[in-house]
Amino acid sequence: MPVNLSPPASLLPVAGVRLGIASAGIKKPGRRDLTLIELAPGSRVAGVFTQNRFCAAPVTLCRQHLTSTDTIRALVINTGNANAGTGAEGLQRARQTCAAVAQLMGCATENVLPFSTGVILEALPIDRILPALPAAQADLAPDHWLEAAHAIMTTDIVAKGASRQVTLGGRTVTVTGIAKGSGMIHPDMATMLGFVATDAAIAPALMRQLVKEVADVSFNCVTVDGDTSTNDSFILIATGQAGNAPIGAEDSEVAALKAVLSEVAIELAQAMARDGEGATKFMTITVERGRDHAECKRIAYAIAHSPLVKTAFFASDPNLGRILAAIGYAGVADLDVNALQVYLGDVLVAEMGGRAASYTEARGAAVMRESDITIRVVLNRGSVGATVWTCDFSYDYVKINAEYRS
Repeated sequence: MPVNLSPPASLLPVAGVRLGIASAGIKKPGRRDLTLIELAPGSRVAGVFTQNRFCAAPVTLCRQHLTSTDTIRALVINTGNANAGTGAEGLQRARQTCAAVAQLMGCATENVLPFSTGVILEALPIDRILPALPAAQADLAPDHWLEAAHAIMTTDIVAKGASRQVTLGGRTVTVTGIAKGSGMIHPDMATMLGFVATDAAIAPALMRQLVKEVADVSFNCVTVDGDTSTNDSFILIATGQAGNAPIGAEDSEVAALKAVLSEVAIELAQAMARDGEGATKFMTITVERGRDHAECKRIAYAIAHSPLVKTAFFASDPNLGRILAAIGYAGVADLDVNALQVYLGDVLVAEMGGRAASYTEARGAAVMRESDITIRVVLNRGSVGATVWTCDFSYDYVKINAEYRS
């Protein structure tokens, strides 16, 4: 079961956004697996996408559409099929889907962004998707965020969503986001699929800046298994319906805006690790007092990716030499291991190149039995830090992925 994670009871509507869900039967009959999102005229959209060179057809098309136009009126999301590893035919089918949505919505094909998630190397079943689009359009409503969060799930157990409100420029601004992701999670931009919308008015240049900066402090800090998906997409939407003056990069409201967007995105990102396939432990890995952010992130990810570390945490076994080994092979060539400290929760585990004199196996085992665990590595060579969120590896992770196509 997910680690200390419950689905949101409700999500706040965002003025200028309507969502509709339908059943296309892409992978399973009767499954609500198709989501349509309608945006009000004048909405601004920015995105960041997977760095996997084998990126999916919808990722390629999203990049093209966001480059060619400033007008995005709709998003269409399917689960059950990734439309990745499908070549020219995959691109054509993604375009057909966008064209069908455009006809329904009365806009141009390039005004539609497509998203897919599911099995790779299988043709997108447009013979099921296209006939289901009118039902999704008929279902459009501003309060269907939670239904959409359920509809975009694949191996997720819990639907992921978050909402916040903040006052900007004398106006109440709403931010709501949904995401999916449970396995094949190691972003190089965001993770799997994430959509965050606000009714704030934001200048286009700031939108492009914010989507990258928000991804870097949230989705780019989570990993489940070290596998970067072919379909990772994070989309930021600003409808401008709150009535505030458009916020630019130099405006005083930028810090508050970024903070609330980041808060929503961080909650979604952490939910992915908490709902990692087969997860029983949620782990926060913090590397402190490094020379630069890159080395701190490198060490944090080395620990988070180690199967030996992750399986030890599943077993609640304080075999903590595995953490030291991961730090050592992280690729920081001039790292002085005698200068750093390693903590498990508040327990000092290692210092001066070896086991801390105060450390006992019993104290380590007590921390390992907790479901939320923090690993701190203090490098003592600078003033920069980084944090990564991950989960353990259980028997169920192997089972879920072995039977993924069953």
